[in-house]
Amino acid sequence: MSYPNQPQQPPPGWQPTPPTQPGWQPPGSMPGGLPAPPPQKKSRTGLIVGLVIGAVLLLCLCGGLVAVVSADDSQPTGSDTNTTADTTREANDADGDEPKAKSAKIGTPVRDGKFEFTVTDIERGKTKVGNEYLNKKSQGEFVLVHVTVKNIGDEPQSFFGDDQKLISADGKEYSADSEAAIYLEDSQSLYEEINPGNQVKGIVIFDVPKGAEFATLVLHDSAFSGGVEVKL
Repeated sequence: MSYPNQPQQPPPGWQPTPPTQPGWQPPGSMPGGLPAPPPQKKSRTGLIVGLVIGAVLLLCLCGGLVAVVSADDSQPTGSDTNTTADTTREANDADGDEPKAKSAKIGTPVRDGKFEFTVTDIERGKTKVGNEYLNKKSQGEFVLVHVTVKNIGDEPQSFFGDDQKLISADGKEYSADSEAAIYLEDSQSLYEEINPGNQVKGIVIFDVPKGAEFATLVLHDSAFSGGVEVKL
């Protein structure tokens, strides 16, 4: 039986609610009473990108070091250079004999590339070549170089008179006169295709100042060959 104004007992387990103050929020909540979002995991993309860039830089560095070492190893020593030069000289000798000298006198065979040259005679003093109707007059005087050209290679090779040079005693260079070669009978120096083992006797003609002195004749098997000298 209850009596009026008698205080009621709280139910078991009841705890008083603490008073709230202005601005107070429950722990772990956002402003406005919303619950806080769950914690995000740190992205690993940045770490992966950094590792990739580092690997690329390392590969580039290793490649540069290998290139430097290879370049140093490829530099020939003095003895290697001499060996290469000797091999080149031997390669110019198609018959496999002793390498021929790079200079000679009139009447001595000398080789350049696929050709063996023998200068047999030199004429000078002419001022006109050709006949009465078809001819060419010199500006100074003509020098006619009689030469035998033999193909010592394994393939056909073209002989051009324009590839030959005449060097004066004071170092001036004179080219062959291809127009005069047209009018000179049996010159065979304008253009000749020579097969392996065959030879041609031709005349290379130069238009030079009268009385000029000459030191050497430089003969080539092509416009880009090293050339060989014949002392005059």
